Amino acid sequence: MNVIYGLLAISILVAIIFLVVFIVSVRNGQYDDSYTPSVRMLFDDELVKEDSKNSIENDQNK
Repeated sequence: MNVIYGLLAISILVAIIFLVVFIVSVRNGQYDDSYTPSVRMLFDDELVKEDSKNSIENDQNK
């Protein structure tokens, strides 16, 4: 029975350590996304091209 209490204490200690490490990494910007803004810029350009094609087609139909 003492082994169960020891393992429970160790598992709680390990969980607390992982929580602290996670909070520190989030505060230091470890999970900041620097890739998506560059990709988003490319998608915006494609949408503008599609809109300009639609406007050209609408102008030709008039």
